[in-house]
Amino acid sequence: MKYSRWDDFLIAEHEMIERAMAVLKECLDNLDATLDQPVQVIRALDFLLEFGDKIHNRKEEEQLFPLMEKFGVPVSGGPLGVMLAEHRMERELLARMMADIGSLSAATSETKEEFRQKGLEYLKIRAEHIWKENDVLYPMARRFMREEDNADMLAAFNRIDTEAYGPAAQERFLAMVDEVEEALTGKKGLIYNLSYEQLEGIMETLPFEVTFVDAEDTVAYFNRLDREKLFPRTRSVIGRKVSKCHPEKSVAMVDEIVQGFKDKTRDQAEFWIDFRDDKILIRYFPVYNGTGDYLGVLEVTQSIGRLQKIKGQKRLLD
Repeated sequence: MKYSRWDDFLIAEHEMIERAMAVLKECLDNLDATLDQPVQVIRALDFLLEFGDKIHNRKEEEQLFPLMEKFGVPVSGGPLGVMLAEHRMERELLARMMADIGSLSAATSETKEEFRQKGLEYLKIRAEHIWKENDVLYPMARRFMREEDNADMLAAFNRIDTEAYGPAAQERFLAMVDEVEEALTGKKGLIYNLSYEQLEGIMETLPFEVTFVDAEDTVAYFNRLDREKLFPRTRSVIGRKVSKCHPEKSVAMVDEIVQGFKDKTRDQAEFWIDFRDDKILIRYFPVYNGTGDYLGVLEVTQSIGRLQKIKGQKRLLD
């Protein structure tokens, strides 16, 4: 993927690093089973060291940090010094774990627990480090970053990638992290951190109406069940074919949109209408699982009249 901003580039790399971190955490949580087949934990450690440190951290240390220092951000006693110290801690922990993993299956339970603790320490340092960069350091750099600095940094990032892994480096990085996740329980989305109660609360709090039609073209869900809606519907719509939920004159268009989602020739459809002195935006999106299988259609209906009138800025502290 091509990025037009240096921070988007680095944050996307953080996301790949976090995927490998999730695999490492699962391996540490099931260490005895992991050591019977250590390929995945070795892949995770290798990716975090070879990509996370030697590629990603290198970009920051050779490009971003020196530029920030040039614009007055201190190294010694300042945020850059903290970032560099954490890079060293991450590097040392990963190197020690890589050195230990080969003999760990025959080690004592105490040695295995020491290994686990090293891994948990790494994960804690790295997670907090990513948060500091995404939410503190990068916004700090954005304040003084000029367009020419952005262009120079992107060119340098691409040069580092190409020198290490060739012109298709970014595709290779994605393939590498896919391989890290392979054969475990699979990549878990953040949705697994939520309870059903929390998820229900979130869906009912959304400031727009959501309807899901499954892969069999049957209405399976809508939010704001017992609350006021732009287009009222009741429980009786569940289980109904989507063709039965639209006026006859629009059914052919609905069928065409859904077929486009199924064969992946469309990635969205949107319409807007005037309704009750407001402007209503109606959008349809295809839903796929992690392997690209079609799961259904998400319909999002939103009142946007107020949004269209927004001008200027209103910041959090205004």
